[in-house]
Amino acid sequence: MKEIFAIIRQNKMSETKTALSAAGIFSLTATKVLGRGKGGVDFRVLHGAEDGHEEAISQLGQGPRLIPKRMLLLVLTDDKVRVAVETIIKVNQTGKPGDGKIFVLPTSDACRIRTGETGDLALNEEN
Repeated sequence: MKEIFAIIRQNKMSETKTALSAAGIFSLTATKVLGRGKGGVDFRVLHGAEDGHEEAISQLGQGPRLIPKRMLLLVLTDDKVRVAVETIIKVNQTGKPGDGKIFVLPTSDACRIRTGETGDLALNEEN
């Protein structure tokens, strides 16, 4: 069992959800989040700010800006992890900074509250 924790662009949420569903992965949790990566600095703006141009200084702001993103959380059986990761990449990869990140973490157990099923049975989407 694995947990997939992915940060994607907010405008890719609907397409990602549809693609995952088409790949047979229906269960997920999505949250609105704010964050930033290492950030690609536009050096023209930076140099303009260093030269004292007010327009460039105002674009830099007081510090790093947090960008609205979507965080996806999926817990899947091991056999579905590869297809989920590949699907998320396929939909979200633009080749530009800000496409997001995917983290895959081990999950030791799961429990379906309604039935008490545990382990992979708790993740079975047919019940």
